[in-house]
Amino acid sequence: MRRFKILSGVSFLVLTYILATASSFTSSEPEVVVPTVSPEELLAEKKKSEIYKKRQQGLHDALKAYFNKAIQAGDIVGAGVSIVQGDSIVISEGFGKRSINAKAKVDGETVFRLGSLSKGFAGILAADLKAEGKLSWNDKITDYIPEFQLGDRRNTDKIKLAHILSHTSGTPYHSFTNLVEAGLPMETIATRFDEVKPISKPGHQYSYQNAMFSLSQEVMLKVTGTDTKTLLQDRFFKPLGMETVSMNHKDLMETENVAMPHSKRRSGWRTLPLRDRYYNAVAAGGINASSLDMAKWMRFLLGHNPEIMKENALQEVFEPFISVNNHRKYYQRWPGHLQSSYGYGWRIHKFQESEAKKEFTIWHHGGSVNNFRNEIAVYPEADLGICVLLNGNSKIARTVIPDLHEIVKNTYDQFQ
Repeated sequence: MRRFKILSGVSFLVLTYILATASSFTSSEPEVVVPTVSPEELLAEKKKSEIYKKRQQGLHDALKAYFNKAIQAGDIVGAGVSIVQGDSIVISEGFGKRSINAKAKVDGETVFRLGSLSKGFAGILAADLKAEGKLSWNDKITDYIPEFQLGDRRNTDKIKLAHILSHTSGTPYHSFTNLVEAGLPMETIATRFDEVKPISKPGHQYSYQNAMFSLSQEVMLKVTGTDTKTLLQDRFFKPLGMETVSMNHKDLMETENVAMPHSKRRSGWRTLPLRDRYYNAVAAGGINASSLDMAKWMRFLLGHNPEIMKENALQEVFEPFISVNNHRKYYQRWPGHLQSSYGYGWRIHKFQESEAKKEFTIWHHGGSVNNFRNEIAVYPEADLGICVLLNGNSKIARTVIPDLHEIVKNTYDQFQ
């Protein structure tokens, strides 16, 4: 089990004191002045550390029981799981197997395909470029892709970057996803929307997209001269130490520690090949990563890497742009659900605790590609992040986030 902890302020003081004391015996340099640490502070820090370890072990045990039960029931083959609390990666580990036909286990560095969790990366990248003044949410798509047309010219000119990142361009549900899956370049797909009849005015209706959403990568290419894959690597993945990330089929195939996709049959799970799809539309579904990488990403989303991106720029992505009012979505059946909206590459949900009646927010997205099925949920008020990566399209994906949130809550209540 991978365990991570960043030193708290008091721990740092204690470490500084020890190093300074040790150096005084071997150096003739002037005495290092360190802050005084009282016995009470040392005791409090020790207690805090003990509670952290108990909570971490408690979470590991509860998660192991939860996922082993799902494995034994035949509901999943393997899972990569990460939980972040504050600036600490509390859990980053795996359960089950990479392939039903082999013995290799999933661990914290096993790579999965993320599917539509990729949209959250694209939204953040766009916000980062906006913070630098390189683009605006109100930029017209035709300013960057003159060949683009949806409906008549008057309608086309109203379609902005904000609309394609929020699925509100007026395009019918999943328009041209077939062309994405066929591997056509996005610059080619961008010129085909004149074949589509709009279902609403821009900004008026939520209609989920892959092809239209991925036009954002063409916009970002035009404003920077650099492709989205390189922008993500240079701005986020490298600075955050996300070392297992890849964004193409070749790198995925050359990865040794990779989970294989599976489909469910009456006789059980069957391994599928790793397909070369969606890497032309990396903004919509072309990123591969491990649970450890996703933990680092969630810690960043919670604002613990301000040197990489300022919090006010991050927050723009999570501002609701359009309400999602249809009540047939699985996340709308989670306990305490009040309202769902979509921002830029992220769903924003409002919930209410059953006992305290206190409202809280979840930044969330699901992802499905090549029979991988994933969920990410960030709880900003609680400074908490949960991500689950599955190598099979399992039914537990519909409830795994509230299930794990309850496990976290109960474990933290138990060890105080």
